[in-house]
Amino acid sequence: MKSFKKSKTGTYLSIGTTLFGAVGVLKQARQAKSEGDRLQLLDAVVSGVAIATGVALLVRELRRLDSDDILAR
Repeated sequence: MKSFKKSKTGTYLSIGTTLFGAVGVLKQARQAKSEGDRLQLLDAVVSGVAIATGVALLVRELRRLDSDDILAR
C-alpha cells in the first residue's frame, strides 16, 4: 500500500501547501521593495525560486504517479 505522502492526494496537498507559502514570499517581496531593502528582496527572490523548484519536483512526482497508474491497469 502506498503511503499518503506518495499518493496523488498527498502530492496535491503538498503542492497546495507549497504554493500557500508563496503568499508569504510575495508579501515579503512587496515590503522589501517598498522599504528599498535589497537584502530582504534578494531573500524573497531566493525563497521564490525554492518554492518554484519544489512545485516542479512535486508536479514531476505527480506525473510519475500517473504513469504508474497506467502501468498497473
